[in-house]
Amino acid sequence: MTTEAIKPLAYGIDSYLEWIKREGLLVHEGLALNLIKLETADWPRFGVNGAALHFRGSGDFCSMFLMDIGAGRASNPIQHVFEAIYYVFEGRGSTQLEFSDGTTRSFEWGPRSFFAIPLNAKYRHFNASGTERALLAATTTAPLMMKIFHNERFIFDLPFDFTDRIGKEAFFTGQGDLHMVRPGNNMWETNFVPDLGELELTSWDDRGKGSKNIIFALGDGIMHAHMSEIPPAMYKKAHRHIDGAHVLTLTGNGYSLLWYPGDKDFERVDWEYGVVFPPQANQFHQHFVTSNNASRYIATGIGGMRYPLTEEHRRIALGKPGEKQSLSLSVKDGGDQIEFTDQDPRIHEIWREEMRKNGIPSDWDPTKG
Repeated sequence: MTTEAIKPLAYGIDSYLEWIKREGLLVHEGLALNLIKLETADWPRFGVNGAALHFRGSGDFCSMFLMDIGAGRASNPIQHVFEAIYYVFEGRGSTQLEFSDGTTRSFEWGPRSFFAIPLNAKYRHFNASGTERALLAATTTAPLMMKIFHNERFIFDLPFDFTDRIGKEAFFTGQGDLHMVRPGNNMWETNFVPDLGELELTSWDDRGKGSKNIIFALGDGIMHAHMSEIPPAMYKKAHRHIDGAHVLTLTGNGYSLLWYPGDKDFERVDWEYGVVFPPQANQFHQHFVTSNNASRYIATGIGGMRYPLTEEHRRIALGKPGEKQSLSLSVKDGGDQIEFTDQDPRIHEIWREEMRKNGIPSDWDPTKG
């Protein structure tokens, strides 16, 4: 054994956070953030203003990035081996993709557009306005991939083509394939949705009378995304799942309550367009509409129904053979949903008080349908 002094071994490194520091990215943190109101700063790699968004409940696999593209500008051409699902808050423009065989795809987007970048495809975003910014947010698997490889040259310069991820040309035009699996698991396979507010959903009454949803299969990737709709002046059943599902309200008015069993009080997030919050791991959460309009929200994370990442993802997405998925199964039966008849009585009273404040009479009793 040598007695020569050596440099202490580095340990406990978070390769993703170290990369964020090297990028010089502005970082915003919190339980919930309104992305439209956040400050952005220069992000040289993408050639736009941007920010990293780190939520309390974002978990280990995903994070969000905000991209603020100035009037008449475009992002730099880029490719990366982390997956990215984009949502457009403001502005109109287009995205162009280039593949190794020389073929290209392009599509035009506007507010509430939603799309995936096929893995490692080279792409650019273009702002079509000469006077207004375009604001997009991307949920990505950057934390997972940075922690696995801890080498940004590999992440951004890998010369490999995932041609199997491109999908049909129609998937870039707003078309898709509807796979009817079962309520709560029906899937829309595509790469681009022009307007999430207009997409037709399927019924999921197990979550509450009149509830609707659709699960997305985007870019043949491992990321999860689903959209749900709650009927006017009603609310859904409480449920829980693993962390990392970034919830974004699209339409309607209301709020969400979050809690763990044994908590004396609820954490509350009030909705407005632009607010994102990921519930923490196995934290019960419940969504409430306090207007006479239906409300939609989109949730993006990791571990989709097609490719569950972990066994916990598999249990939540698929359930046991011959049983309902756990998100449709009561906690009394080993699932992850609280039935209306079993919920804390304070929950309904809080909602009724909000309805009174909004001047909306309601005698709805969720236990009676």
